Amino acid sequence: MSDAPDLCDIDWVKSSFSSGQGGNCLEWAPGSIASRAVVPVRDSKKPQGPTLTLAPRAWSSFITAVAEDRIGAG
Repeated sequence: MSDAPDLCDIDWVKSSFSSGQGGNCLEWAPGSIASRAVVPVRDSKKPQGPTLTLAPRAWSSFITAVAEDRIGAG
């Protein structure tokens, strides 16, 4: 038995920072925060690949760190 949430019917949203140029592309499912109490995240270039699920508080901390430029690309 798995504790992983069923993510088959969710609506994915591409990050506004993703572009059509390849590179860093992220999708997330904001609707899952209320319905499943998780924030699914995946690589938009590999939608059939693995999905990371974060607690809403962890997602919020991540977004804050990115906005404050505390997480670099390299």
